[in-house]
Amino acid sequence: MMNPSQSVRKRRVSALALAAGTLLACLAFGAGSQAGAETVKAGPWRSLFDGRTLDGWTPKVAKHPAGENYRQTFVVDHGVIRVSYAGYDKLDGQFGHLFYKTPFKAYRLRLTYRFLPEGGLPDTPAWARSNSGIMFDAQSPESMTVEQPFPVSIEFQLLGKEGDAPRPTGAVCTPGTNITFDGVTAKDHCTKPANAPTVPNGTWVKAELDVLPNGEISQKINGVVVHHYANVTLDPDDTVAGGAKPYILARGAQPIKEGYIALQSEGHPIEFKNIEIQELTAR
Repeated sequence: MMNPSQSVRKRRVSALALAAGTLLACLAFGAGSQAGAETVKAGPWRSLFDGRTLDGWTPKVAKHPAGENYRQTFVVDHGVIRVSYAGYDKLDGQFGHLFYKTPFKAYRLRLTYRFLPEGGLPDTPAWARSNSGIMFDAQSPESMTVEQPFPVSIEFQLLGKEGDAPRPTGAVCTPGTNITFDGVTAKDHCTKPANAPTVPNGTWVKAELDVLPNGEISQKINGVVVHHYANVTLDPDDTVAGGAKPYILARGAQPIKEGYIALQSEGHPIEFKNIEIQELTAR
């Protein structure tokens, strides 16, 4: 998710400053990740997807109630979860998410994804083409309003190649939330990574997410840290998670300590497989 018109509240910072800040965060994480490994206890890896069914997953598509897999947006085929628009005539703003049934506090998540070369819808906004994400620390699908396009969450954004310009995958976006880089609140709705690749559609990519008990979060693409940040809180001034204002205002700018994981459908076919989680606890 990255719609420039929805980012008015968050001032643009210079590309140089952004790159420098992200690089410093990555360097800091090099030391911090070792310390984090020494202070957490990791459980066994387990699969969140059985490779055959959507058991344990709940779809929520904008303009439709939680639990309705509108026009089979999410299908299982040969061991992958596919976002499919075969049954659609047009997107019509019907952004969707597939939520795992259990909220999580601290964990490592890993999965593999690829954007398909074809199958997008003609009315998909330009910013949403070859665009999807892993939403986490999210509100439940049942707590979303029927019209709500995006859950209150953090998004590990996944991007494919569109056009000739660089389009690095692995940004972090903040619908309804705030995060900090080295103690400074992020200014933009989506913060690009400084060191992530632009990946052609059709290519399998490994995405990994670490959410530590102390609130630090890191995102990795193909084993390389592309973001490191912390301090997830609700944002009462948010303008992105449309329809979520009552949910946020009822809770205030409180820290988010746990939430749901969801896979996003944003107008372009994408496949997910090998979805595994390892829960963490502080020693």
